[in-house]
Amino acid sequence: MPGPAPVDRDTAPHDPAGTRPAARLQFAAIPQARHWLLWAALLCVAVLALGLTAQLVPGGSAAELGVDQDLSQHHAALLTGVAMVLNVVFGPAAGVVLVAAVALYLWVVRRSLVKAVAFGLVACSGWVASEFFKLIIARQRPNPALLFDPLSPETGSNSFPSGHVSFAVALGFALYFLARGTRWSRITAVAAVLVALVVAWSRLYIGVHYPTDVAASFLAASAAVLLLAGLWNRFAPRILDRLPAAVPLRSTRS
Repeated sequence: MPGPAPVDRDTAPHDPAGTRPAARLQFAAIPQARHWLLWAALLCVAVLALGLTAQLVPGGSAAELGVDQDLSQHHAALLTGVAMVLNVVFGPAAGVVLVAAVALYLWVVRRSLVKAVAFGLVACSGWVASEFFKLIIARQRPNPALLFDPLSPETGSNSFPSGHVSFAVALGFALYFLARGTRWSRITAVAAVLVALVVAWSRLYIGVHYPTDVAASFLAASAAVLLLAGLWNRFAPRILDRLPAAVPLRSTRS
């Protein structure tokens, strides 16, 4: 995939006449890949193809269930503790608190409302993508009755893709975008990948998703971030231009 365009600096909306009031919000660009719409569409097609294949191929889900069953027979206390913590941390309730806390820090401490909004949108885009594809595929979760040691039994047609993994991937993107250009960027990128992989493992370890569910989550969340970045960079400056001049928060720090 082509590298992102160098648009990670805060750039104020164009004002050739110099008439914009000093108290305007600065536009914070999100790193954007070239041909972002095409890449997002291709990733969405890949997610749908993976989901439909998993649904329609005879015996596909039964074969994948073998991975969950094997992990279920080899549970260890330490690994179980890690998996259950991740089950809570990357779940909807704790996830909302986490995203809100970082966004509040960006708004109140770093005094950048626009960055706070951009971070929240990117971080939550994974959830949106997972819910969108869940409605289309409607795949049943692994039957907990077929597991040796079901840790957190869940049922229902909401298995594909994993919301936990999709959120972990999107959150990793959001944190990397914040760290990009600093000495923390490489560490953040590596940590984001590792955390997303561990969360994916935890969903199989607990037995609430199939392998294709977690694999599709990486594709779905990446598609959502690509699409959001392109739309944000295209339309956010125009929206900020139309905000009342009395908006008091302007980003003064990088």
